[in-house]
Amino acid sequence: MVTSAILVGAVMGAMGISYLSERFGRRVSVMVVTAVFVAGAVACSRAPDVTSLIIARVFLGLAVGGATQVVPTYISELAPASKRGNLVTLFNVAIGVGIFLANLVGFTMRDAWGWRPMISVAAIPAAFVFICMFFLPKSPRWTAENEGLASAVEQLSRVRTSRKVIRREIREIHENASDIDESERGWKGLMLPFARPALVAALGIAFFTQAGGLEMMIYYAPTFLSDAGFGNSAALLASLGIAIVYLVMTLLGCLFVDKIGRRRLVLIMGPGSVLSLIGLGIMFAIHPDKGSVGSWMIIAFLLLFMMFNAGGIQVVGWLLGAELFPLPMRAAATSVHAAMLWGADLLVTATALTLVQLVTLGGTMWVYAGVNLLSVIFVYFFVPETAGASLEDIEIALRRGEFKPKVGQDPRIRSYDAEDAEEVGFTTTTA
Repeated sequence: MVTSAILVGAVMGAMGISYLSERFGRRVSVMVVTAVFVAGAVACSRAPDVTSLIIARVFLGLAVGGATQVVPTYISELAPASKRGNLVTLFNVAIGVGIFLANLVGFTMRDAWGWRPMISVAAIPAAFVFICMFFLPKSPRWTAENEGLASAVEQLSRVRTSRKVIRREIREIHENASDIDESERGWKGLMLPFARPALVAALGIAFFTQAGGLEMMIYYAPTFLSDAGFGNSAALLASLGIAIVYLVMTLLGCLFVDKIGRRRLVLIMGPGSVLSLIGLGIMFAIHPDKGSVGSWMIIAFLLLFMMFNAGGIQVVGWLLGAELFPLPMRAAATSVHAAMLWGADLLVTATALTLVQLVTLGGTMWVYAGVNLLSVIFVYFFVPETAGASLEDIEIALRRGEFKPKVGQDPRIRSYDAEDAEEVGFTTTTA
């Protein structure tokens, strides 16, 4: 209950932040969720009993879900197309840093501090981000729609150095925003037929990102390893190793996702996740003796799974939701995307221990291997390559019905010029 409570709040926070993001902007929304982070961390650390702790964790989850909706969107709308993948996936790297630091604190300070100071420390980075947001620009795309092009130029000028680049990007934003149909705004826009392929791709990749077993490994690895015969210290140390692998692989994924591509990265790394989980299930099924080669194979397969999963679908899953949807419906779409991420995480977290009791620990690994195999198949048939395409290119591809990858042909979304934009109803007036 304590572990899953934050995920319940995350689902609610992800769904609820879209109004705030659309009404007051991405930057203000980030400031709100960081304030909730501070209050939630303090409330958790001072909880007098288990019930109060669960309630405080649900409140803290509101910030977790809200942040995962608005932060990738904010970054994607500030980033140039050629570096959007790198910059949005820095969000994943930050998560990896947080997981690593949490495990490091848990391993080294478990006796000296106790759990209350460990949790209260989480308020410090949240407060730091809150202060920093005062000095960062607004999203130029949100600003163009809500405050006008002059203000958008001012905001974009804070993150671009070339006037030529600014003029071209503002022209694209203007062409995109000047002919917005009111029926495409918010939640009702997600129901439109042309947006359906993006919705299927984003929600599918979100589900498989969390349902593949990685979050379960992060939460319950010490429990599983202790049950497999490892001592408590060894289990916590292995958990620290998992956090290091996650951090390193998300950093590498951040560096190469724009060069390799989103789709290709999952198709390369996904089969490795499947084979690692099959091997891990076999090791758990044969119950190797403590200190034997088999027991070390458990650690090896566990780290290999983390390597393939964290370096593949974990990088892409958080990125695609921020770049697939047109501006009028982007806040609502990213809310649904984030809610699916946390909902799938909640499903896995809440059922992991029960699943182990039903089909054994080895059988559980094989179930997750099947989920990872399905994720590779899903990406192959439903997710085109978006690397190198601007947010406006992706929108045009959706409107022209060219978003679904053509299996056996080039699955990438191509760049479109002004004539292409005119064909799908955009104006070409120079800003």
